[in-house]
Amino acid sequence: MHHGRSSAGTTWSSSRPTSTSYRHRPTGSGGPMSTIAPQVVEHVAEVARAARTAARQLALLTRAEKDAALLALADAVDAGADRVVQANGEDLERGRAAGLPDNLLDRLSLDADRTHAVADALRQVASLPDPVGEVVRGSTLANGLQIRQVRVPMGVVGMIYEARPNVTVDAAGLGLKSGNAVILRGGSAAGSTNAALVAILRAGLQERGISPDAVNLLSEGGHDAARALMTARGLVDLVIPRGGASLIQTVVTESTVPVIETGIGNCHVFVDASADPDMAVSIVTNSKTHRTSVCNAAESLLVHRDAAERVLPGVMEQLAAAGVTVHGDEQTRRYAEAAGAAYQPITDEDDDTEFLSLDISARVVEDLDAAIAHVQEHTSGHTEAIVTADRAAARRFTTEVDAAAVLVNASTRFTDGGEFGFGAEIGISTQKLHARGPMALPELTTTKWVVEGDGQVR
Repeated sequence: MHHGRSSAGTTWSSSRPTSTSYRHRPTGSGGPMSTIAPQVVEHVAEVARAARTAARQLALLTRAEKDAALLALADAVDAGADRVVQANGEDLERGRAAGLPDNLLDRLSLDADRTHAVADALRQVASLPDPVGEVVRGSTLANGLQIRQVRVPMGVVGMIYEARPNVTVDAAGLGLKSGNAVILRGGSAAGSTNAALVAILRAGLQERGISPDAVNLLSEGGHDAARALMTARGLVDLVIPRGGASLIQTVVTESTVPVIETGIGNCHVFVDASADPDMAVSIVTNSKTHRTSVCNAAESLLVHRDAAERVLPGVMEQLAAAGVTVHGDEQTRRYAEAAGAAYQPITDEDDDTEFLSLDISARVVEDLDAAIAHVQEHTSGHTEAIVTADRAAARRFTTEVDAAAVLVNASTRFTDGGEFGFGAEIGISTQKLHARGPMALPELTTTKWVVEGDGQVR
């Protein structure tokens, strides 16, 4: 079986197994058992059953009760910041010893300021409207039946993710507010940090009279635990992977539990012929260099040939100052070299690479049609941006480009739940079913139909 390397340094299968050896169903379901260690299967099943019981309690909580719990959890994370930072230091030390690259160490890092920001994210979630109970639509039928479609919690949500310990708290907070119990399977690189955070959250829930099993961490069992979680159909209602391409591919192809796919971000910025040069330089620089290790950072630059002479000198100057290596075509080479930017000839592989580093692919394209065609061929479906003063070009780009978010004259870094006003996010979905783009509270609910009558029969 071919294996790929995930962005957290963990090996994950990158292709579907040729057999059903990883499949299992909950104990007693009558389904075939897999080669997953039986004790791991049973442990995950026990955790899932406890989470399902907790989810029933969460579904009964009022918004006031959930918000009070979220604020208490935020205070608990703040109070435990020193404990979290100490645990994070252990993870960072192991990561450096293992040779994790700087961009992954950045994702893993939680200093005091970042820890307090994680706590503030819980407070932001508390301030958001509660989606549970929202009436999506409703009517009274001719026979007098009153029908309404209302939002309800998913139930038990599994999160499989890599070295992003902030996801631990974001998932717990969004789960609580939306009435879902969460089962977390974080990457081993953040093992100590995740354990410290979850211990703080569970103790905070217990103090509020809420079952601590509303937040669960699978800290043992390795890949078996992840595979047991993603195949616990009947006990887990939804799995959300968040991480590198290999991890996501594994979950999507092997899971028997429904999956919302959060994808990688091969994000493009296209500078159109009419673009303001200063605006183009600012947007490209911010999109690429503001924070390189995140999925909404720009990885590819396309420049209309009629804008190249006006835009590329300034762009390359800023990229050079930031230490960005330009993987460019021959038309971009002279601008990169004139600005003193590190340059490498572009390869076909570069067009599809999520660098997550100070690297960017760059091409000069003939026109808008060529830009759209290139984006459509190489997009990961995350975020695409155009810089233009031509409203017709902007309309064509936003209409024809197929991505979760399409931006006009703005940095790709804005594709974010917090920036969109959603508070913390569980991830950015690049699929088309149920949820697409930044996933916040409404995306963690499903709906049910409630029908009330006065004895009507058919």
